[in-house]
Amino acid sequence: MTRSARTRWVGCVLMTLSLTIPLASGQTLTPDADGFIAANPEDLQPPDGSRSVRILGRGSEPGMYVQRITFAAGTGTRPHFHDQARYITVIEGTWWVALGPEAATYDPDKMTPMKAGSFLYEPPNGIHYDQAREEAVTVQIMGMGPVKTTRIETDQ
Repeated sequence: MTRSARTRWVGCVLMTLSLTIPLASGQTLTPDADGFIAANPEDLQPPDGSRSVRILGRGSEPGMYVQRITFAAGTGTRPHFHDQARYITVIEGTWWVALGPEAATYDPDKMTPMKAGSFLYEPPNGIHYDQAREEAVTVQIMGMGPVKTTRIETDQ
């Protein structure tokens, strides 16, 4: 094997190892020979007692991350923003959101419902807050890390 062929082979092995995805079930998915990774819905369920599944990467580390978070009915966040863009898909339930500069003041009556299948783009430093109301809600959040979250102090 030539040196350049060996270098390419070692690079492919290292890339494959770096793309291994730990799942909630304790199972690990590894790319196939062509580099594809596939996970079934049951592989992406949070473990008992948890509300989050890390699918790829970590928001605290450089690179792309994908996570699914399930919010129990009646739970949510207060006004905040992230220094990096985030891409959110509502997987299950109705997610209530307030977006934009007016979201710096917490007012649940000004939230908009986003049903399952909805998509949200949160630009860097875009102020927002969100909530699960009558039912649990699962959202999938994607972005580039590291991401920093800043909470906005409000009177309410």
